[in-house]
Amino acid sequence: MHIHSIPMWTGKGNNYAYVVSDSKTKEAVVIDPANPPEVLPVLKEQTDSGKIKLTSIINTHHHHDHAGGNSEILKHYPLPVIGGKDCAHVTNTPAHNSTFTIGDSIKVRALHTPCHTQDSICYFFEDGDERAVFTGDTLFIGGCGRFFEGTPEEMDKALNQILGSLPDDTKVYPGHEYTKGNVKFAIQVSQDDAIKRLHKFAEENKETQGKTTIGDEKEFNVFMRLNDPTIQKATGASEPLQVMAKLREMKNAA
Repeated sequence: MHIHSIPMWTGKGNNYAYVVSDSKTKEAVVIDPANPPEVLPVLKEQTDSGKIKLTSIINTHHHHDHAGGNSEILKHYPLPVIGGKDCAHVTNTPAHNSTFTIGDSIKVRALHTPCHTQDSICYFFEDGDERAVFTGDTLFIGGCGRFFEGTPEEMDKALNQILGSLPDDTKVYPGHEYTKGNVKFAIQVSQDDAIKRLHKFAEENKETQGKTTIGDEKEFNVFMRLNDPTIQKATGASEPLQVMAKLREMKNAA
């Protein structure tokens, strides 16, 4: 499995699109190709050179900065669109926990994680011992998305039950580069060693996608530590869903 990151709107939205390909067959998908002027040249170079055979577009949710490039991409690559029910030009919305394959060796499991949007889907990729999850705006490195269409209960389920149950060595590929902002907030909540480690990591890495794991997130992501007494004290709440709600309120105001 080969993962190629495409930064988009750097310095503004700080988005990521991803091209994921099967190393043997070269079959590939492009995830959240929201800004065609930045994505199409990469796709053209890789398809023209035979590095990849593009088979589908995947969207994590319907927001314009994730699915808004579909129309233009489809003009050049008329392919199926796999994504949530509200994504532009979607042709297939996979059921929760359903699977599909890319090439000979990549197995993908669709994980429904409604909250940021009700059509949010994360995609868990496995290829032998390699594991990666593409989390859109549900899970960021050290943070999570705003609850635009959902509740604290839904985000708790998404992060701590669904994504949190993935193997600890699963690498995390979010939809945005928000790590520095997330760690700035986390330090206000806790100054323990895990968050200090995240701070050092964020300072040393301009791009953090694919460099941390689900196991790391359980250690330093405050939204995945709802039972931690330090986090509870900072929020003034003890019940996990109240802690989640308060953390999001605090982060929104930060």
